[in-house]
Amino acid sequence: MNPVLEKIYQIGIIPVIAFNSVEEALPLCKALADGGLPAAEVTFRTACAAECIKLIHDEMPEMLLGAGTVLTKEQADAAMAAGAAFIVAPGFDNEVMQHVLDKGGIAMPGTATAGEMQQAMNMGCQGLKFFPAEAAGGVNMLKNIGAALKGARWMCTGGVSAKNVNDYLAFDQIIACGGTWMCKGDVIKAKDWDKITALSKEAVDTMLGLELGHIGINSENEEEAMATANLLAGLLNKKVAVGNSSIFVGNKEIEVNKKPGRGKHGHIAIKCNNVDRAVYHLTRRGAKFDMDSMVNKNGKNIAVYFADEIAGFAIHLVQK
Repeated sequence: MNPVLEKIYQIGIIPVIAFNSVEEALPLCKALADGGLPAAEVTFRTACAAECIKLIHDEMPEMLLGAGTVLTKEQADAAMAAGAAFIVAPGFDNEVMQHVLDKGGIAMPGTATAGEMQQAMNMGCQGLKFFPAEAAGGVNMLKNIGAALKGARWMCTGGVSAKNVNDYLAFDQIIACGGTWMCKGDVIKAKDWDKITALSKEAVDTMLGLELGHIGINSENEEEAMATANLLAGLLNKKVAVGNSSIFVGNKEIEVNKKPGRGKHGHIAIKCNNVDRAVYHLTRRGAKFDMDSMVNKNGKNIAVYFADEIAGFAIHLVQK
């Protein structure tokens, strides 16, 4: 995957912004980044778009910037000159998109039908905008189209919100969703940057879906493991199930290893909606990962350990 598209995929949610003035650019983007979303699709619906992109690009190089609602070659040129890493259009204009591609840019045309998507892919567009997502049939439509266009990768905008974002992101061919629910116009006008940070954090937490999966307890041998499992099962009134290398209590919330495993005392599994996105966002929060421990199944990363133990327990992320 193209490095820019890979970054879009890792971030997962791309805020879509229409700036009212250049003065809003830096504080708004800082609020987004502080909330865990170091990205923005700056729309050309307002006259200051290119100037805002340039200011953000110069002062906050960590922000991944795209230009949205790009309708003309001139707008595309202005956006790329200002520092936009990708160009997004609301519809499929092959002349504008070809112009972007010819200049070495990343073109993401708006598409709503299989025909538009196929044409865009044949042009060389590696990422497609699905717009307006909900009105055009939502994720179920893309699942049907994706069966035929297996190489299609979509960023979905239009009707996407905190309530349905995970319905979209659960489909592997959708690399990200764009939305405004964490930075709506009235909040921007009120310059309530703290609220934007809080809503961004909430959006990231919703997307990651982190929750306790199970606790693994190390034992010296199978006899000790069985004794521990039976003790816990008796206290909790749960069933015991014997596996090849461990013994489970309840619905596998507790795993007792038959011999010492990773971690001084054992391990803790944290479930998440997407391992790659969780690694990206938790790394931004200060976590370190042992990437050599990554487990890949059918081309998808499904588990990875943190580099360091916490309180004597190894911690790993697992795909739900």
